Amino acid sequence: MQDLTEGVAQFRRDVYPAKADLFARLATTHRPATLFISCSDARVVPELITQSDPGELFVIRTAGNLVPAHTPGPDGVAASIEYAVTVLGVGEIVVCGHSACGAMTALAERHDLSGAPAIAGWLRHADASVARTSAGAEPPEVDALVRENVRAQLANLATHPSVARALAARSVTLRGWVYDIPAGTVTELDAIRPAVPAA
Repeated sequence: MQDLTEGVAQFRRDVYPAKADLFARLATTHRPATLFISCSDARVVPELITQSDPGELFVIRTAGNLVPAHTPGPDGVAASIEYAVTVLGVGEIVVCGHSACGAMTALAERHDLSGAPAIAGWLRHADASVARTSAGAEPPEVDALVRENVRAQLANLATHPSVARALAARSVTLRGWVYDIPAGTVTELDAIRPAVPAA
């Protein structure tokens, strides 16, 4: 805990004073432009990768950057998506996968998750990704599964009523990214843009 305490002290001493005006505005204003859905992996830091200031990103982090398809009933991920789109009015949603993802590695290498039932249950949200990436009975390659999983989660995202309405209203764009940790690069896979009405 000592390292975190020192980090807070450094924030108060060095970082906060340099951005005091920004934090004063943020005390009464919350208008992020982008909903950023990424993996919970500690090596993936959305604000660092995008060089965003506080207040610019609304972030959801889940194991494997998974977005369950919409179903009725309470759901923290669904509630956060709905809040970002309906209340905050974000104009862009990014689903960001990454290299060496532990969740995708576990699926690709068929790890035994019998001792981790919550993890195994959660990773069922990637079943379609695994099925589309596998060639016959062969296990999928991790990097290919990471990419396919981003595409699958974009499709799941579009099943959420708030997102479907925003797409129909041409007020939001969905993007799929993969962040390569050792290279420090981001590849855009897909963008689902609002449909342009026919002339």
